[in-house]
Amino acid sequence: MKATRRNWLGQAAALGSGVLLAGWQWPALAQGNYPARPIRMVVPYPAGGGTDTIARMIGQRLTEAWGQPVVVDNKPGASGMLGNDIVAKAPPDGYTVLLGITAMIQSPSLYKRIPYDVTRDFAPVSLIARSSDLFVVPNRVPANTLAEFVALAKSGKLSYGSYGNGTSSHLHGELLKMQAGLELTHIPYKGAAPLMSDVLGGQVDSAFVDVTSANSHLNSGKFRILAITGTQRYKSLAAVPTFAEAGFAGFEPSGWFSVFLPANTPRDVVNRLSTEIGRIVRLPEVSQKLSAMGLQPVGSSSEELAALVATDTPKWARIVRDAHIQLD
Repeated sequence: MKATRRNWLGQAAALGSGVLLAGWQWPALAQGNYPARPIRMVVPYPAGGGTDTIARMIGQRLTEAWGQPVVVDNKPGASGMLGNDIVAKAPPDGYTVLLGITAMIQSPSLYKRIPYDVTRDFAPVSLIARSSDLFVVPNRVPANTLAEFVALAKSGKLSYGSYGNGTSSHLHGELLKMQAGLELTHIPYKGAAPLMSDVLGGQVDSAFVDVTSANSHLNSGKFRILAITGTQRYKSLAAVPTFAEAGFAGFEPSGWFSVFLPANTPRDVVNRLSTEIGRIVRLPEVSQKLSAMGLQPVGSSSEELAALVATDTPKWARIVRDAHIQLD
């Protein structure tokens, strides 16, 4: 994955300096009148989920700012790869936009074949928000800290639930197993709702769930949070330590929601969209809504998103490789 990291870092440098790199050539034609017609925002997941909610929030305000409709188009399928592929193969004119998530940079390591090249076929635009996973146990499990859970798991076989094979929660579970030397049984669920239901009901011994999905249940009193992924604690969960603070490294990469365009989109179009999304994310009402979803609002530049992808891609790849995870 070293080449992947170099590619993204090279793209980030090119964006900042104006240097043109092979595979990242900007057409010379300026797009000063952009947007001059409706924009299609592809969401590679079903309507009603967190990705869809964020897309509609951003799309509505882009419409208000630019006077051109932003039409959200849900294209679920193949773990997000169907929608990603639509954007990868769209004309690089700024009128087909992708609202992508972390799975974009995990898929190349998980699947033998994907229909596009993540480092070659997309132009990073802006990181909208970060998300972290919580490691939780139902109240029936007698563990109040991560250390207590590890000790308990070593004395008897326990399970952990995830959102499904190849998801961030699955990768985090396998990483914990490797680092702590545990024999946790993986129970893959079909998404967040059924997993949270079993956590609340005590049908699974532990689980990795994102803050957004757990948010509405934090005051239920039916589960305890033992640790959080990422590099820092959440303000709303100040008492919950990060995995690093609990003695486990490698849980630093965060989940994210980001905007991409097809590669070769003119630089001024990328910059205009990036600047406007950053402005929208920093609006108090948008920032508050994202925070209420359990997310950390960002609104980054295109260069910052390119650098993040370059940094995190090999980290996820290392987890996949060490855990010997391979999906069809």
